[in-house]
Amino acid sequence: MTEIRHHHTIAPIHMRRVVLESPYAGDVEANIAYARACIRDSLLRGEAPIASHLLYTQAGILNDDDPHERSHGINAGHAWLFSDLHAVVVYTDRGISSGMQVGINSAQFHRVPIEYRTIAPQPAFEK
Repeated sequence: MTEIRHHHTIAPIHMRRVVLESPYAGDVEANIAYARACIRDSLLRGEAPIASHLLYTQAGILNDDDPHERSHGINAGHAWLFSDLHAVVVYTDRGISSGMQVGINSAQFHRVPIEYRTIAPQPAFEK
């Protein structure tokens, strides 16, 4: 793992490009806080993460309660599987949701490496 030290950054060419999977539906507020912690964890590992479930569900982008918009957002997130992606990283502290499982299945189908992680010790997620 590449760790970011104080006053240090990593050149983009050396950053691993990863898609993050973490829960969103259900306790949305807690899951958003957890996803932010996952993004931070990934960034501090020297990665360049994308968490489409946080980006596309923001107000004014897509409505996660509308099945058509939700499907479009999921497909847009899965489009990243066709990029020069290093891995799909699944954060499991809050379990694996049905949406995460779809992402895992898609990664397996496209033969993208899958990594499972936890954030330990369990942090107190700020809301």
